[in-house]
Amino acid sequence: MSRKKNYKKIPGVSAIWQHIGTKKYYAEKKIKRKTHSATFNSLYEAKVWRKDFDGISYTPEDEKISQHSTLKQVWQKMQEIHFPLLATSTKTIWKRRYRLWENIEHLPMDKITPSKVTKWISYWVEKFKDEEYQRKRGKAGRCNLNNELNIFVTIFNWYKESEEFEKEALYLTCPIKKKHKKLGFIKPVPVKKKQIDLEHAFLFFNFLRPLYRDLAKLQFFAAARISEIAGLQWECVDFENRRMLIKFTSIFGGSSKMFQELKPFPKNREPRVVYITDEILEILKRMEAFKRDNCGFVFHVEGKPLNYGTIQVNYRGAQRKSGIPYTGTHILRHGMAKLARKVGGGLDAVVAMTGHKDIKLADHYSKCDETDQKEISQKVMEHISEQLKRSPVTPKKSERKKLKQVQKETHEHSENSQAEGNVVSFEEFKRHRVC
Repeated sequence: MSRKKNYKKIPGVSAIWQHIGTKKYYAEKKIKRKTHSATFNSLYEAKVWRKDFDGISYTPEDEKISQHSTLKQVWQKMQEIHFPLLATSTKTIWKRRYRLWENIEHLPMDKITPSKVTKWISYWVEKFKDEEYQRKRGKAGRCNLNNELNIFVTIFNWYKESEEFEKEALYLTCPIKKKHKKLGFIKPVPVKKKQIDLEHAFLFFNFLRPLYRDLAKLQFFAAARISEIAGLQWECVDFENRRMLIKFTSIFGGSSKMFQELKPFPKNREPRVVYITDEILEILKRMEAFKRDNCGFVFHVEGKPLNYGTIQVNYRGAQRKSGIPYTGTHILRHGMAKLARKVGGGLDAVVAMTGHKDIKLADHYSKCDETDQKEISQKVMEHISEQLKRSPVTPKKSERKKLKQVQKETHEHSENSQAEGNVVSFEEFKRHRVC
């Protein structure tokens, strides 16, 4: 490039030239043996591009000719307007999932096309497939870009529905296509058992300390989220009518996962009633002995609400010591959902226990696993055996004639094969073995 007469090299600056006629700046950057280039109006823009460009091709002209807001502007406005309605944990998750989009957040929304998304995916997939990254992360290495693609869809849908951007977003369509999730595949997701069975659940309870044992049991019996049981208030417990209301939710945040606030509604914003069985009653009566006047929490430590980090430490310790093949705090909700479906006989029972609005989600929580498949397979084969004993399958006269003919042809073919040396009879094989 420097050899061309119409460009002059900028002294003291690497890989940037200025056009003698137009005075524009041309910059090059090599990334993984591939040379990328772009033209800029100012030396500053060229330097910034050289410093920050990460391999996804774009041109500054994309930003200047567009009348649409950039992804960054939409994201900032979304945080300003929509985020106050979200739970603290949800905000944290969304911000984390947005990070990978920061390298193209300068682009206007109409310039983020399916082809741009494809290039964005290619860049990150190549980075996450890198041997050094995989070695450092091990089992915790990223498996796909599904969460990042989903957060972009969430942002785009809000952008389309928002009054602030309704005119400019009117004719735009979402650039995320079905193929992008396939392109975002990095490695298979590790298979984890999520639905704890009854035997393992009670084995797990036995290895927990008293406070956390009662917490886990109540979570299991109520098919609840851990945040709902950790946030359970005495005002929601009605011993007289045997009625417990899942209404309040503990919100945890930060890297320490400390208690932050008590939200006055559950995840789906609809309180649900749980019948107080004898088992639940026993737990609540036990916890009533620790009730404090200045604390409304059923589960607490000296009047202070439980922290999620502490709950995790206790759950993980018990899971490790008991040797059960399950991890996490949500396994108890999944396990009860599966048990409710098995005992109750359908998804209605699951919805009644878990409070799910979406029947698909209820099905996901209670779907069959390999243990169920084994049980069902054995039952099916037992049923087949019983049916055959009661009424053996005997071919009709015409079918018996055809069967004999097939057997005869098969026998003749076998003898011919042996004569040709292709097949050795079992008797002959045994004789050779003895010799």
